[in-house]
Amino acid sequence: MREAHNVYVIELDSGVLSDRKFRKANPDYRLGAPCVYVGMTGIDPDLRFDQHKAGIKANKYAKAYGIRLVPELYEHLNPMPYGDAQYMEVDLGIRLREAGYGVWQA
Repeated sequence: MREAHNVYVIELDSGVLSDRKFRKANPDYRLGAPCVYVGMTGIDPDLRFDQHKAGIKANKYAKAYGIRLVPELYEHLNPMPYGDAQYMEVDLGIRLREAGYGVWQA
């Protein structure tokens, strides 16, 4: 299997908490904890972040509230096969939510 996929985490501005849908998806959010977007990609995470900010196949939260990548949360996981990246995207989001983060996943 080709290890060509990456998971990535984008820090979101806390203004995202004003969005009802985001708050509803994060009932256990701990006040003051980071808000993040967790995704997976077949390209370099830096390029994918730039695409989000430019509106190319962008998630609305990543585009509007994305500040920066948070490589310390994902670099050690990459790269991996497609199926593993699909699983890890969900697993990482769950673990971050359990740590009190506000998380959005596509």
